[in-house]
Amino acid sequence: MSESASRRGALLALAVLTLVWSYNWVVMKQVLQYSGPFEFAAIRAVLATLVLFAVLALRGESLRPPPLRPAILLGLAQTTAFQGLVQWALVDGGAGKTALLAYTMPFWLLLLAWPLLREPPDRRRLAFAALAGLGLVFVLQPWSRLDARLSALLALASGLAWALAVVISKRAFADGSVTALRLTAWQMGFGAIGLCVVALLVPERAIEWSAPFLWGLAYNAVLASGLAWVLWALIVQRLPATVAGIVSLAVPLCGVLLAWLLLGEQPDAWEGVGMVLIGAALIGISRAPPRSA
Repeated sequence: MSESASRRGALLALAVLTLVWSYNWVVMKQVLQYSGPFEFAAIRAVLATLVLFAVLALRGESLRPPPLRPAILLGLAQTTAFQGLVQWALVDGGAGKTALLAYTMPFWLLLLAWPLLREPPDRRRLAFAALAGLGLVFVLQPWSRLDARLSALLALASGLAWALAVVISKRAFADGSVTALRLTAWQMGFGAIGLCVVALLVPERAIEWSAPFLWGLAYNAVLASGLAWVLWALIVQRLPATVAGIVSLAVPLCGVLLAWLLLGEQPDAWEGVGMVLIGAALIGISRAPPRSA
């Protein structure tokens, strides 16, 4: 395959991946009509683990576990905490708003990397972090009702958990000794165990085993977890990191638009201004610093 054809294929994979992950926010919101948040998150994680290990086997990659302690911590942060908090936030929160707040991960990573990774931010990124903070005030609206603030805070906490997972991954697996797909499969498995424990301990409504619920499970396990991570591996391999990073910016913005179109979640004026500010700040934070002369 020529280099241009390889790049076109990777760009197509990027577009498909963005659509799959963006639409999943709508799917995760709708499935709560038929299940409690933690049981769905647990079943989803178990099925996704099976799919990921099947993909590993089909690709001929090693199934050997990575170093256990950091992999378990990563699973608890990236799967148990992130997915559990996201699904909990979606109970009362809108899909688009939750997606945008969960993807504040780069904002939290900027703050965590300073004390934990000894990576102090430059003035430009600090300025964008301040802009994101202002946007968060508009989205959270401290003057609004408590239940609306609670779901927003849960979504923010999920972004913080995701950022902590990135720090764990950078500290333990920065040498590239474990492929992204293999690490994802093992951390998903450990995280799924944590979600199963939470689902057993927290009383929830009985699952309505309907066609829409099964469709939501299949979408999450096969498309959003299995196919999506294969596409991600292809994108990382064939495209520059700055281009691949577009996914982390496009998914929440597309999620907001899809929730508006499909669920009628129209942001109010304060939320609209806050979302624009957060989106601009995340773009600024995620951009590589300019090269020095």
